[in-house]
Amino acid sequence: MKLKQGSFLWYLYLDKLYCLLSVRNVKVLVEYFHLLDVHHNNTLNDVLFYHFLHHVTNWKRRQIMIVFNMLDWNAMGEIGFDQFYMLVCILLAQQNHLEEQFIFRHSRPVFELLDLEGELRIGADNFHMYNFLFNIKKQELKELYHDFDITGDRSSETKYQILPEIIFLSFPQQKRLNYKEFKLFTIFTMDKYQERQKTEKENEEKRKKEKKALLKKKMQHQVNVSSKQSSFTSRSESRM
Repeated sequence: MKLKQGSFLWYLYLDKLYCLLSVRNVKVLVEYFHLLDVHHNNTLNDVLFYHFLHHVTNWKRRQIMIVFNMLDWNAMGEIGFDQFYMLVCILLAQQNHLEEQFIFRHSRPVFELLDLEGELRIGADNFHMYNFLFNIKKQELKELYHDFDITGDRSSETKYQILPEIIFLSFPQQKRLNYKEFKLFTIFTMDKYQERQKTEKENEEKRKKEKKALLKKKMQHQVNVSSKQSSFTSRSESRM
């Protein structure tokens, strides 16, 4: 996802530690929300929501409507400012590559959003559906359900396979996580994120030192060349 340059959200600042907006930014966002709310109901319906996200992001219509249905958890056909605010924070976190930080800081709201059926359990399908929001990599998703499904919760969905004169019942089981398991995953991903940040910082410092040493060596070479040229000129003048 990319925010369109010059759009309203482009100018909002997201705190990188807590992944929240400042009080000043929240006030501005409230005013912007009221401008979008042309019906003055303190809500946005699906049409207004679509045009807003179409204006500020490069998402396709299908993705926009998936997000709307996720936020409209009570199926009222509209969302309020609280859901709008959370969406904006998610968009800014993604724009600034802070997805892991956001999920860690707001694990409970994220879990509740992904818990589509309200069963206090989330399956892999939930992550696949909303992966464009949080950018959880395929390998991380595999590790999530392999390493953190401590209770072994599974959901069974009955399927029928019909062959001549025989009906087979199959019960494929899907691993699901409760909130505590999901929280463990967010801690794990946050640790990996911090390690990655530390490595990148060390590599950056190493590159700066190498660049500084190369520049120093180049300057020293120029000084030596200048000294030799000066010495040669002096000897030539003395001979004359």
